[in-house]
Amino acid sequence: MIKVIWLLRRAPHLTQSEFADWWLNHHARDIAADQAPYLKRYVIDVRVEDDGGLAGRPKADPEWDGIAEQWFATEADYNAVYGRADRPTRADTLAHTSAFQRLVVREYEQDLGGARDAV
Repeated sequence: MIKVIWLLRRAPHLTQSEFADWWLNHHARDIAADQAPYLKRYVIDVRVEDDGGLAGRPKADPEWDGIAEQWFATEADYNAVYGRADRPTRADTLAHTSAFQRLVVREYEQDLGGARDAV
């Protein structure tokens, strides 16, 4: 399994709310259609606009406005999507972000004992 994490920063002309709307209600649908049948799982995490009530808040705003997690069964499946020059979602991504970065990871789930049951 290949897991890819994309870090995205919204374009300056978008508010955090507009960015979330674009990503969740428009771009995600296009990604799913464009990357089928290779994409096995797709999770979007959008930064909370105001987390001032939570402990541990950093002094500066985060550099990124959200992350996407994508799972592909094989490297060949990943390359079948991202090796294409004709990806229709690329222009849309560039129009709505000021930066993005890819991180390929290996996931290690940890056994938390009974702590997981408390959630």
